[in-house]
Amino acid sequence: MKRRGFIKKSSLLGISVGIPSSFALNLNESKINLKKFPIVIATWEVKNATNKAWNLLKNGSSSLDAVEQGCMIEEADVNNQSVGIGGLPDRDGNVTLDACIMNSNGDCGSVVYLKNITHAISVARKIMEETPHVMLAGVGAEEFAYSLGYKKEVLLTDKSRSDWLDWKKNSEYKPIINIENHDTIGMLAIDKNGNISGGCTTSGLAYKMSGRVGDSPIIGSGLFIDNEVGGAVATGLGEEVVKTVGSFLVVELMRNGYSPQKACEEAIKRIVSKKNSNFKNFQVGYIAINKSGETGSYSIHDGFSMTKFENNLNKIYKSNYYSN
Repeated sequence: MKRRGFIKKSSLLGISVGIPSSFALNLNESKINLKKFPIVIATWEVKNATNKAWNLLKNGSSSLDAVEQGCMIEEADVNNQSVGIGGLPDRDGNVTLDACIMNSNGDCGSVVYLKNITHAISVARKIMEETPHVMLAGVGAEEFAYSLGYKKEVLLTDKSRSDWLDWKKNSEYKPIINIENHDTIGMLAIDKNGNISGGCTTSGLAYKMSGRVGDSPIIGSGLFIDNEVGGAVATGLGEEVVKTVGSFLVVELMRNGYSPQKACEEAIKRIVSKKNSNFKNFQVGYIAINKSGETGSYSIHDGFSMTKFENNLNKIYKSNYYSN
């Protein structure tokens, strides 16, 4: 299976994260080996997406262009029921999309509860570049997309509609860990100039309540980039990622000297170690990259993977995990 779904039967207690700025890591960009770049990583098994991004990077495109167009590959795949056209709907039968994007300058754009537009990641970029805002939602986001020339589309495919109708027979909200019914596509890239960008796009939790928004479009939760340090992106049950501001946490840990791998592991431990954690009932995973091009990935449970394209090799890596 390419992507997996997640379960929630109870909530975790939220936590606050504070890492003193006095411990900030001073990175000397002159020491960065640009010969190692470009590089692109993404959540799950998405070789077509990383291939698109890599080819752009190899030909000199920016990391921002690469992550946008890489994510667009998955958004346009009708067989991918976790993102874009063909995404599984909410419990009312509406496909609603969330996405965000962030560049090496720290600029970001986000779209939430977007209907009738396949490429949410591109609308998020336009919000970043052409409006004074970071986030647009619902009807406002849709109208903004139309003003840019986007055409109204039917996102609910026959397959997703059939699956939704089957679900409605019982209307029981009981998705199972690592079963194909929900996920996020997150991508991080470093271009030939050593600049980092990231993108995150999803159709959200299958059969969610109308209006539900997870972590994916929330800067600092679903995605965070600091060009001096690195970037991180989350996947899984968004409600749990938001409670720890997970992607920001991973980047700040790297700022304080953690490797991308150790930072991802620590972020997962922050979730599972809470007193009332019911982590056996849901999945969360992180991928991360630092300024030197080192990468990491880690999840709560078995089944998560990362796709990495570097040195002309597009490869899937099975992630280590905490426990089940």
